[in-house]
Amino acid sequence: MAFKPNYNHQRAERNRAKAQKKQAKLQRLEEESAKRKSLREEQRNTEQNPGSPQDSGGPQDPEPAKP
Repeated sequence: MAFKPNYNHQRAERNRAKAQKKQAKLQRLEEESAKRKSLREEQRNTEQNPGSPQDSGGPQDPEPAKP
């Protein structure tokens, strides 16, 4: 004879699967957001310092101090 359906257990399983799917989607969205943010920062840095990435943006040839 088959088991009697346990609706509470089935419902809990559905809710668990739903929560797991939602968590996976949120994680994927956060990873994509972080990737976009890093690309945006990288573009911003290259726009500010087109010469070299180590350039601080200061004067190229500082004049020597006069004694």
